[in-house]
Amino acid sequence: MAQSAALVEALKRELRARKLTYADVARHMAMSEASIKRLFANGDLTLGRVDKVCELLGVEFSELARSVASPEAVISRLTEEQEKQLVADPKLMLVALCALAQIPFERILRDYDIPETEGIRLLARLDRLKFIELLPGNKYRLLASRAFSWIPDGPIQRLFKQQLSQDFFRANFGGEHEMLVLVNGTPSKASVVNLLSRLKRVASDFAEMRIDDARLPLEERKAITLLIAARAWQPEFFAKYRRPKQKP
Repeated sequence: MAQSAALVEALKRELRARKLTYADVARHMAMSEASIKRLFANGDLTLGRVDKVCELLGVEFSELARSVASPEAVISRLTEEQEKQLVADPKLMLVALCALAQIPFERILRDYDIPETEGIRLLARLDRLKFIELLPGNKYRLLASRAFSWIPDGPIQRLFKQQLSQDFFRANFGGEHEMLVLVNGTPSKASVVNLLSRLKRVASDFAEMRIDDARLPLEERKAITLLIAARAWQPEFFAKYRRPKQKP
């Protein structure tokens, strides 16, 4: 019973992190908002309903279950203000990304031009953000869950789109450990939902690998940025060729 209550609380926490409401859940599950509120209040969520909420959240049930089993690792997303702090301080961002990769503090100091005293202050700031837990000896424990992601169109994603995307796409993506696929089509709405669900699973698998492989030496790991995107879109120049819609 306690585990069920913890699962419901974890769902509530993930909904708050993504700024989703009971109304959003109700629409996704084709139920009334009052019914959804009652289900959450009573903890009366079947596994099927939990799966539907996880689908809306874009997380796997296994990820949610692990966050319940390991309550200290519950950060699946920072707040807008916290992301702004990272964007405003490149060194803080650097150390945060290193922490996400679980790179030891000594290795960070060895690989980057950051004085030890400054590095300790940066770790302390990440500790205050609840991104890590700072331990004795300048060691740390990552508190970001396997489901961690940046806010959609939040400060960090906007930084990537506005300043970093050109550098990212400058490669020809033909080298080892590189891949770029661009496809277009007009699938059904049901197929689009299925496609997006699969892409979310790919992102989830990537997060699993990131955590599971953290125990390996850095020499056996590779820094990879995975970008997944899909939207209803046509190039702007199509517009000048489009005929006006005929009135019925």
